Amino acid sequence: MASIKELDVNHLIGKKIGTSTILSELARGGMAIIFVAYQRTLKRRIAVKILPKILLTHQKAELFQQEAEAAAILSHPNIIQIYDVGEVDEFIYFTMQLIQGEPLTNRLKRLKKQVLPSKRFMPVKMIIQIVTQILEALDYAHRQGIIHRDIKPANIMIEEHTQRPIITDFGVAKVLRDAQEDHSIARGSPLYMPPEQILDQSTDERSDLYAAGIMLFEMLVPKLPLPKFDSYEDLLKQKLLNQRGIFLKKPSELNPFLNTMMDQIVLKAMAYEPEKRYENCCELKNSLEEYQKKYLHRLP
Repeated sequence: MASIKELDVNHLIGKKIGTSTILSELARGGMAIIFVAYQRTLKRRIAVKILPKILLTHQKAELFQQEAEAAAILSHPNIIQIYDVGEVDEFIYFTMQLIQGEPLTNRLKRLKKQVLPSKRFMPVKMIIQIVTQILEALDYAHRQGIIHRDIKPANIMIEEHTQRPIITDFGVAKVLRDAQEDHSIARGSPLYMPPEQILDQSTDERSDLYAAGIMLFEMLVPKLPLPKFDSYEDLLKQKLLNQRGIFLKKPSELNPFLNTMMDQIVLKAMAYEPEKRYENCCELKNSLEEYQKKYLHRLP
């Protein structure tokens, strides 16, 4: 069976899906392909995410449907908007907001490539602005009963004309009001995955806070101070063994523009035990805003 990366989908260009026509391929992920399409009724460009039936398994179909349903519940300026879900002969799909911008990952990569070391740091004020908006969106999602479970820079789009961060990819999201607990294989991204998710234990709002803490650390420093690991499985084992954290240095030891108060904020967000993390997104947001009031009148 061909993988999603090998699949030829050129014949889909020009195909009509509901009220839309596929225009071009935009990106490929682990299990789906995203196209740009034109919605004829509203005369706008949208994105269409498809899962070809040739690659369909029960688990993939479940995850795909879960992503659409979880995101469709939510309506927030910092969360991608889902329009419609459907099925045609060759694939299942959902249509969504087309974001003109780039993943946060791309922005971080460009900073790391700067020749001058001082240019490799994103301004702390900008980081706080981005992260607090993400936290507001997550707080909203949590209050609607949705846990994202895969917060990372690759799943944050920065809109070009507003610089607004938008959370995407609810493919491993958990709907808290579901009576049945999810005890399938651990899903998510190894670096950002909290210990309870690795161990397939119950996850809640604080699981997203852990991932947000890792992402905040990553934004603050040119390179994460990780220990050596041979594989992602090895990384997961090290995360479980080192309950004080796997990072070899604190943010302020790698970024001269930081006060040690930021170390306390980051370390609390990504504490091993959920009970030792911030209780909710608002608490972390308040800590970052307090840091900004105390230190950013004289620091970049």
